[in-house]
Amino acid sequence: MHDSLKKAPNLMNWENIPIEKLPDNIERQMIIGEKIMICRLRFPPHTVTTPHDHLHEQMTIVEKGKVKFIIGNEEKIVSQGDVLHFPSKLWHGATMLDEEVILVDIFSPIREDFLSK
Repeated sequence: MHDSLKKAPNLMNWENIPIEKLPDNIERQMIIGEKIMICRLRFPPHTVTTPHDHLHEQMTIVEKGKVKFIIGNEEKIVSQGDVLHFPSKLWHGATMLDEEVILVDIFSPIREDFLSK
């Protein structure tokens, strides 16, 4: 039997994932694999994230709302269904517009800085 057939997938639902309360009334849920993690974040309207970069490759899926992203020297307004790819070390930040926003961030490797100490 092939090794991949011996492994069973984990099935999870966001309804059952604990919600972590962050500053500025941001809520975060995390699912962590061996080499990849996914974070679901809920932001109140007009929340601003500080522009930053990191070694992790990141993809962001806009699940709800509209967001103005700073990506390098550009600004882009994205909305539900849009997917952004941030290669390692790409400068980026976000400003939530006039409604609640839900973003799903996928990181590789795992963001150790997000894990409880």
